[in-house]
Parts: sequence; structure tokens; C-alpha cells
Amino acid sequence: MTKILHLKLLMFLMFLGVSSIIEAQEVSGTVTDDSGPLPGVSVIVKGTSTGTTTDFDGNYSVSASSGSTLVFSYVGYDSQEIVVSGNKVNVTMKAGVALDAVVLTGNRAKPRTILDSPVPIDNIGLEEMQKTGQPTVDKMLTYKVPSFNSTTQSISDATAHFDPADLRGLGPSRTLVLVNGKRKNQSALVYINDTPGKGEVGVDLKSIPAAAIERVEVLRDGASAQYGSDAIAGVINMVLKKNVKYTSVNVKSGITTEGDGFNYGIDLNTGLTGENGGYLNITAGYYEQEKTNRPGSPGSDVLFGVAADDPTWGSWLAENPELGMNVGQPELKKLDLFFNAGIPFKNNSGEFYTFGGVTTRQGKSFALYRAPYWVGDPHNLLHEAGTDYQGFQPTFETDVLDNNLTAGVKWKMLNFDVDLSGTYGRNRIDYEVNNTLNIDLGANSPTEFNVGGYTFSNTLANLDFSRSLGQVNIAFGAEVKNENFSARAGDPASYFNPTGNGGAQSFPGLQPSNAVRADRNNYGVYGDLEWEPTEELLIGGAIRYEDFSDFGDNVSWKVSGRYSLGDKGAIRASYSTGFRAPSLHQIYLSNVQTLVSGGSISNQGTFNNVDPIIREDLGVPQLTAETSQNLSAGITYKIKPNLSVSADFYNVKVDDRVLFTGEIGTDGDDSTTNPVEQVLLDNSITTLKFFVNAVNTNTSGVDLVVNYTNIGLGDGMLNATLAANFNETTIEGEIDTPELLAQNGYDIFNRKEQSRITSSRPKSKVLLGLDYDLNKWNFILNNTYFGEVSWQHANNGLNGADLGNGPLPTDDADFDQTFAGKVITDLIIGYEFNQKLSGTISVNNLLDVYPDEIDTKGDFVTDLGGRFRYPWEVNQFGFNGTVINASLAFKF
Repeated sequence: MTKILHLKLLMFLMFLGVSSIIEAQEVSGTVTDDSGPLPGVSVIVKGTSTGTTTDFDGNYSVSASSGSTLVFSYVGYDSQEIVVSGNKVNVTMKAGVALDAVVLTGNRAKPRTILDSPVPIDNIGLEEMQKTGQPTVDKMLTYKVPSFNSTTQSISDATAHFDPADLRGLGPSRTLVLVNGKRKNQSALVYINDTPGKGEVGVDLKSIPAAAIERVEVLRDGASAQYGSDAIAGVINMVLKKNVKYTSVNVKSGITTEGDGFNYGIDLNTGLTGENGGYLNITAGYYEQEKTNRPGSPGSDVLFGVAADDPTWGSWLAENPELGMNVGQPELKKLDLFFNAGIPFKNNSGEFYTFGGVTTRQGKSFALYRAPYWVGDPHNLLHEAGTDYQGFQPTFETDVLDNNLTAGVKWKMLNFDVDLSGTYGRNRIDYEVNNTLNIDLGANSPTEFNVGGYTFSNTLANLDFSRSLGQVNIAFGAEVKNENFSARAGDPASYFNPTGNGGAQSFPGLQPSNAVRADRNNYGVYGDLEWEPTEELLIGGAIRYEDFSDFGDNVSWKVSGRYSLGDKGAIRASYSTGFRAPSLHQIYLSNVQTLVSGGSISNQGTFNNVDPIIREDLGVPQLTAETSQNLSAGITYKIKPNLSVSADFYNVKVDDRVLFTGEIGTDGDDSTTNPVEQVLLDNSITTLKFFVNAVNTNTSGVDLVVNYTNIGLGDGMLNATLAANFNETTIEGEIDTPELLAQNGYDIFNRKEQSRITSSRPKSKVLLGLDYDLNKWNFILNNTYFGEVSWQHANNGLNGADLGNGPLPTDDADFDQTFAGKVITDLIIGYEFNQKLSGTISVNNLLDVYPDEIDTKGDFVTDLGGRFRYPWEVNQFGFNGTVINASLAFKF
């Protein structure tokens, strides 16, 4: 009934608004610079969210009334404001700096330039992103935005196919992602393996093709009061292409200097533009990559009690020094189809718009190699009959489908700009574990298993109003959202486990008891006000109320201010409160997973937050929202017309942060069985985990950006950018351990898990980019410094033990390791054969830099008995080494 009432209300508002449309006119023209037509220029009707961009020939068309003001802006040029007095406005742009680019994110009331914004925002065009030489959007942003991090994971099941990404070191869950200003659905995956972002949920950034994007706006400030849950660290808005009158085709391919990781792809972008200002943009793309492999060379395997001179397996160890491991990027095949369309109303008094896309992606990663002495295969199911047993390499394979669709209408009503829209987004993952077996099924065991999967979807309706009233800009609106999460059980053979040692090796299938279908509803209302009492001073405020059906409500607010230094820059500051609702995944996820724990193979059980075992037997409270306080202050300044600098300090405090506990097992006391141990025995597992609000964190940092553009150098033009982020995250106070677990001496979030929050991402990152145009040539040299990361050891119960290499240290800290900061150098060379054909060669990681190698200090946990050469639980930039790519771009 509630959904029907919501639908009726939205239909009534749409009818009311459409019937109140006021007339406007179509304004068109051509934008040029000293060299000719200028494509991609942003054209915004000042005081509204109505706008467009120029096409390949510099032409544009936009709906605007007489007397309104058009704002023309483009990265590297001074913005211009022209009052509309007819239906034709031509503009010549002059070279300037990137601070004058108009952005839509961060201010619900009206668009602003980066210079005028009271909060820090990055505006990154597609061309800039492509000049990183990286294959996907998440990797492009890693090498363009210092506070953004995403790296390829290995031996981490489905996490290897998503690569957790975060902003300002605050974890994947705390960055809101928008597409054309509308909320993008999260992925169906919880990162439950030992990687950065463990226990969190993010957006599948690989599901958004770069070729469909016009630009990316990155708001580096808390914005829950404006956009709702998840915006604690900031907001990433992907703005899709729309007005293009040419077709572009890009073909690319690459390979590492080790001869693996071969990749190739092709994408096409084309569009139609109607005489009345309508548009249709379509993007299609295909990308494929092969695996890379950078394993360690153990020489001996003390992890499972087998030494190099073992009389039975010593010869096998000598012939297989890498223990059969595959450690590197997974195999991947990806297909994308996106569109962005708009149809203006009669007399250009409004617009119907729609956009969306579908991405299908298949991947194959690898689990720990099952050496012949680890898991027996007496029936040789994975080898030819009569041959000696050689062990086997399980594969973890994913089939990901991500689709989203938005449709809406914009119009004028009582002099307000009104935007009514509906959005549906879904991410589905199906898992297979192949080239493996279930020991408990003996000779009847399959070697390929469907082990289940997950789906997450959301459906939203948004209604937004905005209006400029001279010195005051107001915006307000409402959102209604439904979320759904489901888990599907695998084939019975995948979880068959009567002995406690069964199930598909490497990943036992999800059981019927793990299957779930859960949903929730929430609604939010917000108000946003900006007041400019003088030309120099801007004061803003926002407030948002949200109500969730499963845990309650929240109020977030924000105040901000900016004092303009004329055309030289501005001083700005903001303070806000924020929140993040616990995801449905974190509330309802449960499974049993086979992992290495304490030097042996173990079955780890994850219990969901509504399970009576967790809530009643162990006394874990219901999950509730995280809350935050966000302080930001900074300055932007033009030292000269083509040299600008911005510096921003921030402090983000997050209370009641949702965490995924470490392994909780036996207490080592054989004389008694405590209530926690009884839960383990009753469920045939060695350890258990769960989600709980238990940590308060404090993150402080500084963002710095320096742009020096249009520097004459010989016969060419040089642009230089220096950008940096420095941050520190600490855990405040004690871990809030549920009483029963605390009484029995359990540490639910040990040193290793704490370091995943505080030191698994670089605390500093510095980007220095040089871009030199010389006639038809383009030379780019990027240097990216990734600061150090640290891995802290958790007590494995073997401190002081002698495993054949001498006694181990007795202090957990003696096992810790800090991996030094490194500089990654990228060289990109482009050549424009003519206006329709250009080519690029890029060498990423030119100097073949790798992370520090793992120093085990005699401990087996850090490198799993020598299986890993490079760090895997903390990650700076991966370990593929040098990658050479080449591409051709056609326009017609």
C-alpha cells in the first residue's frame, strides 16, 4: 500500500508540474578558441542545473529564457558569462586555469566553478583520465586523484574481481557514487577476504565504461546532508556524454614485459542530436585481459609440516618451487552497453531524459594451490588414471551482471527548476569453483561446482526543486528508496560435508541455511540554502532527514562558507555531520569459507546479524548507523593567470563504525568449553565472524593541488600538475566488544584487523604530471609516489614455537613489516595523424618497480609458507611490473 501511495504522489506531482510549464527558447551557437572550434565546453544556464556541452565542431544548443545568463567553462580556459538577448550566442574562450571549470556536484542549489565552491572538488575530463594509460575507471582515478585508491587483489575469491576502492582512506562503504547526479547501486559483494576494505561494500566501478563518460567530478568532503547515506568521505559523480555529432572508435592492446597479462579492447561512442535540442548517446565496449603470475619460491613448506628433504614429497617440492601458485591479476572478459538520451518538450520548456547501461563480466582467479600432501585425491579425479598425484589449482570464477536505468523529467514550475526521476540498479554475482573436488564425495565428486551467488538492487524515486532568488539560492527535495539483497545456495555437492572436512575445496558452496532474501525501505527529505550577502561572501547550509525501516532515523546537517579573493581565489570551510546506514549485505550475509588460519586449514563461519546465535546466544546488538563529523578548511589562489594552487585540511570522525570481526575460536583452555566454543562445536566450524558497530576512528589529512598551464616551451605548450594527499587514521578509545565475548577474553578486532583500517592504504600519495603538446605530438610523463603501508601481526598462538627454523619471536610486533614508499613512472606518447586518426603508446610503470618483498622473520602467516613474494593483505600499487599498451582512436 505504501508503494502505491508513493507512486500516486509522484504521478500527481508530475501532472502538476507539466501543466505549469513556462515557455523558454532554444539558444544555440559556436564556441571557439584561437585554434578553431572547441568541443566539450560546458554550457550552463546560471542559477539552474540545465546545461549541455559543445560537440566536435564546437556547436551547442540549450533551452534558456531571454535575460538569463549562460556560463561557458572548460578545463584550462577562463569561464565566461553571457546574458541571453537572442537565440544565437557565439563565444571565444581564452586560456585560463582548471579552477574555472563549472561543476554540478556538491551544491544542490546551483552549479559553481571550482573556484567558487565552498568545498574541494576535482573535475577530471575523459581525455585526462585516458592519459593515465590505465584500462578501467577505478585505476584511472587512482592515478589522477591522490586521495583515491584502488589496486588489484590476488587469492581473495570474488574480491579479486572487484578491487575495493576508497576515498581519503575511509573504506569503500563511505564514498557515494552517482551517475549524472543519480545514486549508483552498490555491488552485491561484501569484501570478506584479507584485503583492504575487508567487511565493507562498495560500488562496482568496473561496471561504468570510461568511453561513456564526459567527466568525473570528485567531491572531497562529507555530503550526507545533501545526498544521504554513504557520503561520509565524499561523492564521485560520473557525468555521461550526450551532445556529440561524431562517432569515435578506440582500439587498444597491451602486455607486461614478463610476457603475461595480455589485454585488448575496443569501444565505440556515437550520438545523434536533434534540431530541437534532443540527443542520444550510445557507448559499446569489449575488454579482455589474461592473468599475471608473480608467486614466491618457498623451497620448503613448513606451513603444513613438510620440509624440503621429506622422503615422500621432497622430490615434488624440488620440481615445484612455486608450489603451483598463481598470484596476480585475474583473467577477465567484459562487455558494456550504455546510453544517455534527452527529448525537450515543445518550446523547449522542459526535458524528458533517460540514461543507463548494462555490463556483463566474467572473471577467473585462483585459490591456494592444493599440494599433493595437503589434500589427497586417491581417485585421481583431476589427473589421468595411473599417473602420480600432482596436486591441483582450484579456480574461482565469477559471472557479474550490473545494470541500471534512470528516467526522469525536468521542467519549470512557479519559477523553480524541477527534476522528477526514477532509478533502478542491480548487481548480480554468480560463483563457480572449478578444477577442484569434494573429498567427502570420493570418486563421485564433481570437479566443477556452482557454489551460489548474491544479488543487490535498489529502486529510487527523486523529486528535486531549485531556484535562484538573486542573492539567495534554495533547493529542497525528497527521495524514496527500496533496497533488496539476496543470497542463493550452491549445488548440494558443493556444500556436502558429513565429516567436517568436505565441501568444494577452496570455497564450500553457500548452504540453504545461508540463502536469504531481505529488503528495506527508506525515505529522505532535504533542504539546501545558499546566501551571498556580498560578492565576496557565500554562506551555505543543508539539512537532511532519513528514516530506515530496519533501524530507525537520522538527521544530518552541514554549514559551509567561502570568502572570495576576487579573481585570485577564495578561502573556504565547512562543517557537517553525516551517517552511513549498515548495508543489507552486512546485516544478512552468512557463509562458511575454507581459509588458512593459525597454520592449518579451517572452516570459518560468518553469522548474520539477525541470527539468534549472534543476537541471543552471544549478545551482539542490532546493527545501526555509523555517524560522522566532518571538518574541512582550505584556500584556492591564482598566483598568476595560468598558475593556481589549492590546499585543504580535513578531519573526519566516524563513530560506531561497522566492522567485520577477526576469527573467534577456542580460548586454548582444554578443561572447559565456554559458550562461544559451544557455538563452534554445534556448527562444525573452527572459527566464527560477525558484523558489529564497535570502532570509533579519527582521520585527518591535507589535499594539495597545483596547476601550471599553457607554459610556452619551444614550439609547444606544457601543462604541469602537482597533486598530493597526506592522511592519518587512528582508532579512538576501546573496541566495543559484546559483554559475553569480553567476559571470556575474546579480542574481536586484533592488531591485524586494526591495521587494515589504519595502515593498509598509503598515508601519502603524490602525483606529478607533465603534459607537453608539440604540433601533432603529445608527450606525458606521470610520476606517482605511493607512500608506505604497514602490516601488523595478529597472535597466531605459535609465538616462541620452533617449527624447524629456530624459535619464533614472542612479541607480536616483532612480526610487523612496513613496506616502503615507491614511485611509479608512466610515459605516454600520442600522435595525431589527422583530425580523424590518432595513436598512443603508453608504458605504465616504466622503471619496473615492485613493492618490497615480504620479510617473514621466520613466520609463516605473512607469506603463507613462501607462497607470496609481495604483500597481499596490504597493497599500494599491485605487482604486475611494467605494462606496455598501444591504442588507435578513429573519429568519423
